Amino acid sequence: MLATKPLKREKLRHSEYYDLQGAFDDLYATSKEGKVFTNLIPLIASEENIMLAYRNIKRNKGSNTGGMDELTLQDIQTLDTQSYVKRIQRMLSWYEPRKIRRKEIPKSNGKT
Repeated sequence: MLATKPLKREKLRHSEYYDLQGAFDDLYATSKEGKVFTNLIPLIASEENIMLAYRNIKRNKGSNTGGMDELTLQDIQTLDTQSYVKRIQRMLSWYEPRKIRRKEIPKSNGKT
């Protein structure tokens, strides 16, 4: 008997697989209400989000290209999951985003 391919709506999305879809939906709904988020690092540094990011990057065509640390996915695949997650969490523990600099650019219609 031939196995049938599941319909797209029946497949789990990666964010559902890592149980993050609810968190993403809540963030989206809250952002539509105009809320400004100031502390997303705990969500970003969660093990589930790091594994989701790894899975998504692994599927990209450019996954063989080195990152800022010059490591490729082949280098990272040699690490066990917990070592990789802890390494990323350590990097995120001291991360501080840059301040946003705004520059108004005048348009020909008088707006900016």
